[in-house]
Amino acid sequence: MMEKENISLAQLLTLLINFLLGSAIVVGVGTDAQNDAWIAIMISSFLGIGIVFFFHYLNSRLPGKNLYQIIEFCLGRKIAIVLSFFYVVYFCYISSRVVRDFGELIASAIMPNTPIEIISLTFSLLMAYVIYLGLEVIARTSEIFTPYLFGFFLLVTIFLIMNGSVNLERIQPILGEGLMPVMKTVFTKLAFFPYGELIVFTVIFSNVTNKKYSLRIAMIGVAIASLLLLVSSVLMIGTLGIDSVQRSNFPLLSTVRNVSIGKFIERIDALAVFIMMLGIFVKGNIFLFGGLKGLEYIFNLPFRYFVLPISVLVALFSVLVSIDFADHIQEGLQMVPLYLHLPFQFCIPGLIFLIVIWKQRKGNKVK
Repeated sequence: MMEKENISLAQLLTLLINFLLGSAIVVGVGTDAQNDAWIAIMISSFLGIGIVFFFHYLNSRLPGKNLYQIIEFCLGRKIAIVLSFFYVVYFCYISSRVVRDFGELIASAIMPNTPIEIISLTFSLLMAYVIYLGLEVIARTSEIFTPYLFGFFLLVTIFLIMNGSVNLERIQPILGEGLMPVMKTVFTKLAFFPYGELIVFTVIFSNVTNKKYSLRIAMIGVAIASLLLLVSSVLMIGTLGIDSVQRSNFPLLSTVRNVSIGKFIERIDALAVFIMMLGIFVKGNIFLFGGLKGLEYIFNLPFRYFVLPISVLVALFSVLVSIDFADHIQEGLQMVPLYLHLPFQFCIPGLIFLIVIWKQRKGNKVK
């Protein structure tokens, strides 16, 4: 008998916000649209709301079932096991990429002399401990720390404005190269990262207690996260300029380092690091949890049996996934969207959705 865990609407909201901020706020998104990155984020937010609506609607067609159980309903258990295995690999792979983001961030900002292998292993073991305690603990952690995230984000914004660092002329000209670069960024980059990654929530939506309002809360969560990404994009480009943002590994961190008010308020890197760490922690945990639930489905054993070995594997792959941070970013933005995100985020869920509709209508006709 598998344990059923429940999360509240507030916990779902904070999980979605932190998940979407995750590594997106660490590396910056939408910069392919140059100065119009904020416009690309604004447009993609509507796409993100549509995507979370689709994933939630897929879950709502079969109440109480997660992604793996929905696949079984459509294709039978044998095919579902094979497909679930691929989703397990995909979710664990993305989790390892998130851990790599964390390792690079800490190695660059806080502990430059510590090997990234040690940082990744420590972080993965921390994730393993929290996941072992269950989804409810992940959700409560997110719920407790999210108010601090909002507070620190507000402080960073105020300090940057008071410091006079933000020059809105740097985001001009607006649509200087037309709308096409913006739309290309929306549909070839932002649709997959971060919004398409919400596919992992098809494993979690069935755990929300108040299903009546869960869709509304999910859409609000996407809207709030998009607003924070939009504001951070304006702050980064307004402070550094688009060329420096594109060259920087961690543009938000570089932006915050410009704050110097009366030679008293300086070096507020810790605020930016907290904002980024919380998002990475939640996102890494959610993806790892999604993968472990797949193993639970395949082997019909509680996911806690697999937490420690899979977490160590995630730590290992976070180091082996790329030779350096530049290679890691290039792989994530150019190869992963086409070969992994497109099939796992949209093609397979779209096909599953059509089969669910067909089987349910066929069942209704038989009755």
